[in-house]
Amino acid sequence: MAIEEYDVVVVGSGPAGAAAAAAAARTGEAAGAALRVALLDRLAFPRYKTCGGGLIGPTLGVLQGLAGELPTDVPVRTGTAPTRATITRASFTHRGRRRVVRDAGERLLLTAARPELDAWLAARAAAAGAEFLNPCTVRAVRPGPDVVRLETDLGPMSARAVIAADGASGRLSRLVGVRVGHVDLGLEVELEAGPLASAWADRIHLDWGPLPGSYGWVFPKGDTLTVGVIAERGRPVETRAYLRDLLRQQGLAGLRVVHDSGHLTRCRVPDSPVAAGRVLAVGDAAGLLEPWTREGISFALRSGLLAGEAAAHGVVAEASPAATAAAYELALGQELLPEMAAGRACLQAFERRPGAFHALITRTPAGWRGFRRLTTGDTTLARAARHRVVRLGLGLLSR
Repeated sequence: MAIEEYDVVVVGSGPAGAAAAAAAARTGEAAGAALRVALLDRLAFPRYKTCGGGLIGPTLGVLQGLAGELPTDVPVRTGTAPTRATITRASFTHRGRRRVVRDAGERLLLTAARPELDAWLAARAAAAGAEFLNPCTVRAVRPGPDVVRLETDLGPMSARAVIAADGASGRLSRLVGVRVGHVDLGLEVELEAGPLASAWADRIHLDWGPLPGSYGWVFPKGDTLTVGVIAERGRPVETRAYLRDLLRQQGLAGLRVVHDSGHLTRCRVPDSPVAAGRVLAVGDAAGLLEPWTREGISFALRSGLLAGEAAAHGVVAEASPAATAAAYELALGQELLPEMAAGRACLQAFERRPGAFHALITRTPAGWRGFRRLTTGDTTLARAARHRVVRLGLGLLSR
């Protein structure tokens, strides 16, 4: 059987993989090289993914670059636009109590249904020039000095660079040797909103939970509501009980369940590798997410762009795998890794003093302003943590 030869193969077509494929194709085109890029996914689209679906400022910035314009803000069911709701209000509780509602008077974030968002992103990658092959399962990966060989159920392939976007427990993530230091269990239900849809049309809810570092959320998506909780792995009974309590506290326990799912989020240790030979890991496969909120979509999209660009530049320049990996690692170190370091500091303080975080965000102008600036993308945790007052506050809360 003939081997399909590619310049870049991306395994996994979630946000990280789709962004990587689009970036690789566009970077090659900009360099005057028509690179052959493949985007693979083992599942047929559309497919359900466990995800809160909140799109914060950095995410929207990437979507703008991929689409040429911001996605429409109105709820849709067609799948042609990736957003469901525009959020201008947020309510907060601490262990179901001390409820406060804040109105920003402007957009805080958007929400999306992942089947629609992922299909839209894959279409953007295809429009950029990538070949979207799904379903396509990778059965074996054999790295070599000049190419990586992949055995798939569509036949053998080779690539001069491979981008691992196959999730935290994927085959390629293990090949890269990604090491994780913090693992959380997320549980989520998708509910039919029914008569409550209008009450939740523009509002999200966040609850700071009873387990160390835990919190829960309610995100509206038009005719459905996504309700979830996350806590450190190892306490599944308590985490499930927390989800039941959150549903009851928010008056949602009687709504019809459309999906009931769970997943593990894995956060890399600071010195974990993100590349091995000709393979670069992105998104969940690299353990890249914000440790405090466990927000992963923006990290997936941004790391995908960085890896796609690095891989394409490496192929065009015929650079060594080590040089390509170094370029990717440098880009991560400039953009995403400082945010992760700040997120770890926030998580440490939040685990000890969730009530103080609740009071800060809901009761102080500075706290609410900071929350708004983080969701809209006007600042990042890394930039905020550079301020002396913020560093001092996190240090005090962590004691």
